[in-house]
Parts: sequence; C-alpha cells; structure tokens
Amino acid sequence: MRYPLLATLTLVFSTFASAQTYPTKPIRWIVPSTPGDGSDITGRLIAEKISHELGQSVVIDNKPGAGGVLGSEIAARAPGDGYTMIVGNAGSHGINAAIYSKLPYDVLKDFVPVALLCTAPNVMVVGPATKVKTVADFVVYAKGQAGKINYASGGVGSSSHLSGELLKSMAGVEMTHVPYKGAAPAVAAVMADEVNVMIGNLPPLLPQIRAGKVQALAVTTTKRHASLPEVPTLSDSLPGFETVAWFGVLAPAGTPKAVVDRINALVNQALEQPDVKARFATLGCDPAPSTPEAFSARVTGDVTRWKKLAAEKNIRAD
Repeated sequence: MRYPLLATLTLVFSTFASAQTYPTKPIRWIVPSTPGDGSDITGRLIAEKISHELGQSVVIDNKPGAGGVLGSEIAARAPGDGYTMIVGNAGSHGINAAIYSKLPYDVLKDFVPVALLCTAPNVMVVGPATKVKTVADFVVYAKGQAGKINYASGGVGSSSHLSGELLKSMAGVEMTHVPYKGAAPAVAAVMADEVNVMIGNLPPLLPQIRAGKVQALAVTTTKRHASLPEVPTLSDSLPGFETVAWFGVLAPAGTPKAVVDRINALVNQALEQPDVKARFATLGCDPAPSTPEAFSARVTGDVTRWKKLAAEKNIRAD
C-alpha cells in the first residue's frame, strides 16, 4: 500500500528539484503571428528582460498562420516542461475558441496561463484616401459606398477581425473582410489604401498614427486612452462597443506550477522596470502584472464573451 504513495512523493520531489534548477537550456516562446504585431513586440521586450534573470536565452519563434491556430497548436502539443511557451493574445486564446467549430486543441484545457504582459485598446483607423475624420462620417461614407468598402485584419480570428464584424453589425454597414498574414501587412495595406479601414491593436498602429500615415477615428475602450487623449471612443458613437486586446504568456498543460510561478514572478518584475513602462507607453500598451489565476480568469471570461457574440452575430471562421 505504500508504493503508490512513494511513487507520488518521488514524482513530486523530482518535479520540485527540476523546477529548482530550471532552466538548463534556452526557452522557446512561440509567437503565433508575424513579426511586428502586438504579441511579437511585447513578447520580444519581456523575453529579453527575463533572459538575464534566468541565465538562459528566451528565443522568440514566429509561427504565423490561420489567425494564430498554427502556432497555438504547436504550443499545445509541446511537452509541458517549461521549455516551450506561447505569447498568446485575445485573438489566439479568446476569439478563436468562439469562431472555429473545431480547433485541434482546447484553449481552456490544453494551456496554463502564466503571465499577462499588457492590455491595449484596439483603434479604428482609415487610410489616406478615405477622407473622413469621425466614426459618424465613416458610417455615412460607408453607407454611400455599399459593397465597395474593405476592412483589414491581421487574420481570420484576430481581434481586428471580430472588431470589424462588430462594427458592421452595430453601425449597419456593409464591408468586405480582407485578412492578412499578421498585423504588420494589414497596417501597411491601410497606409497604402489597399483597404479603407482597420480596427487593430494599438501597439503596431500607434507609430503610424503619430506619423500621420493613417487617421485614427476612435479607440475601442470605454474611456479615452492616455496615448491618444484626443481620440474619442467608439462607444461614443456606437454605445456598448468595447473590445480590449491583451498579450500574455501561456504554457502547455502539465507545466509544473513552480515553473509557472517563477516565470510569472520574473515577468511581473520586468513589467515594473521604468524602461519597460516607458517602452510600453510608446506602444499604447498598459503593463498588467497579475497572478496566473487572474490571467486564467481573463482568458475564460474572453472565451465566454466571444462565444456569446459569435453566436448572436453568426460569426464563423469555417
């Protein structure tokens, strides 16, 4: 009767010992999108910071495809040993669970939320050729150009995709979705007037807004954002419109809690550093130190909310 207990204790002590020596080799952080989007920018900054503390490199590995599904599947199938994690976001680990009828993984069962990096509003922008200054102007313009308006997203299932669909529904306008392979090419498409409008994550768009290359019409939070105090909220024109982007580190299920707690502590420590706060401020991203449990609650809440919206608006990716 003692042997099962002995085996359990051996496993516990073995796991604890390995966590105490962790890491003994470089760690891979998968980014399920192209370089230049919110997950990539924020993930690289924090990876560099915690590498020094860990004594091992934290290597960013971009795996774009299918709106984050490809990279997420790779991460979900990786061993839960702490050496592979993913810099997920509200699209890859919230929206996708709502708009795909079947994913090759379960967002809530196959991942352990580790550390939230930051939150940010989405921002509605138009290209140079779309001569509008306000959301109300855009709605009038779009209704007068029925069937001719295109909106960009960083891919099917991204928060920019769902934000665009929500705008269509709430404003009563017709727009064609043009998904790109990541935020960077989508932003470039808006600047080049390949598409009319995008409601994308603020970090990759903020430099272009400040440079005057795109026109910001509104942010998607319920209050104005400190990085764009002159820009109104979408809810001012369309009451109830709210979408919030987030970026955070998640690990495959089974990753030891001691490893999760250590990465969480180091990420939170990095988020308090003045240079990190300053860099995030330039991106329009708000540092969001939290516990794994609080981050888990956010992911669960997002999945529930987006499933309800997708069902109400009949939004599907497949």
